[in-house]
Amino acid sequence: MINDEVNENIVPQELDGAIIQQVELQLDQLNSEGAAKLLQNFHSADIARLVTGLSQQHGIELILSLPLITGARVLAELDEVLCASLLSEVPSQRITSLLNELESDDVVDVLGNLDETLRQRVLRVLEDREIVRDLLEYDEETAGGIMAIEVVAVMADWTVAEATEEVRRNADNSENLYVVFVTDQFKRLKGFVTIRRLLLSPSHARIEDMMRTDIRYVTTDVDQEEVVRIMERYDLVSLAVVDENQSLVGHVTFDDAIDVIREEAEEDYQRLSGITGDADPTDSIYRITRGRLPWLTLGMLGAIFAGSVIGVYEENIRRASVLAAFIPVVMAMAGNAGIQSSAIIVQGLASGEVWSINILRRISKELSVAIANGFAIAAVMVIGVLLLFELVSGVWPSAVIHTPEPVRLALTAGLSVFIVMILAAGIGTTVPLVLNRIGIDPALATGPFITTSNDIIGLVVFFMLASVIYLPYI
Repeated sequence: MINDEVNENIVPQELDGAIIQQVELQLDQLNSEGAAKLLQNFHSADIARLVTGLSQQHGIELILSLPLITGARVLAELDEVLCASLLSEVPSQRITSLLNELESDDVVDVLGNLDETLRQRVLRVLEDREIVRDLLEYDEETAGGIMAIEVVAVMADWTVAEATEEVRRNADNSENLYVVFVTDQFKRLKGFVTIRRLLLSPSHARIEDMMRTDIRYVTTDVDQEEVVRIMERYDLVSLAVVDENQSLVGHVTFDDAIDVIREEAEEDYQRLSGITGDADPTDSIYRITRGRLPWLTLGMLGAIFAGSVIGVYEENIRRASVLAAFIPVVMAMAGNAGIQSSAIIVQGLASGEVWSINILRRISKELSVAIANGFAIAAVMVIGVLLLFELVSGVWPSAVIHTPEPVRLALTAGLSVFIVMILAAGIGTTVPLVLNRIGIDPALATGPFITTSNDIIGLVVFFMLASVIYLPYI
């Protein structure tokens, strides 16, 4: 495990371009030791960022040349897929040495992405192999999959002096030590004491007299997003993890929670953009293409269907070609309104702010906002169209002949936008809720899905209103 006595010298500034160029030059000259020496005063997170930008061969050479503890910390900072790719060409003895310096949760993250053969070879000689094997059994997106087992637990009838000595004994194994958990003789969780309270209390005081029993905890099968929500809601730096018998098995710390937040945000943003899977810049072209192609195909099919809707109303466009000018406007407003509403609901679902008891209120609020926005946009549309025709008729009088009934045209466009924005908001609000209800990531409801469906609905509404309000009078 990482020894706290060995610390990296951290400089205030990040790696600059000059240092990066020198490192790359040293690696090009096969002087990996020189490259490692240039980085000795930089934080492992900055070195990991540098490794991400290097070629695979240079990344491997640099990791092999870094001091053991620094190299281990760099591995913990790397993207898991990239880390596995680099380690696939590193001798298993070096991998084992690096992993022995990491906490259990980081070891599991690294091993989980290694080739099965290499993973078993490393596990056979790993110091905590039995513990790591048990952790690998948990789903990687659950509390068990992200927890670290390095916790300090004391008994309620211990004194502060005894508890402090236990903290000292476990200091080398626990890099992130914020609280001391209190358990009974069967390791069942009873409460906790903060390190601050422990240090400020008399040595003869008993733990049971100062511990807090209002402890928050999760079981090993709780989804990692729920873990993060609990830690955020109650401002926790460490969340206890228990098994089905309420026995303490580990904890999740705030740095792990931050990693989950980043991963989930990146995943949701990718889905908003119509990218499936966990796309990463280091992925192969095939993997990236596989993640994007399905949604591009869906978008193309949706566009073809929207084009066929326009084809159905081809006669209407032939009778009044000016209608074609409003098609992009109607489609854009439908897509924008739908994405806005769906984004709010997806965000609420992700943060846990949307509950079954307030769903109707959230839907009604989004529809009310859509009505207000739709009315405002429709009014601007009507006034804008009328002013445009007034201006055109003044500058180019003959043009008004080709666009009869401008008032009815303006009303058609305005009413279409009004109705379309309300329908789009309704779809954007309800679809994520339905997907979440049936166990599908609601982020899939946004992006191409909402845009395509609302484009089609918007076109149908626009041409139907034009057939009733405008076309019979020209």
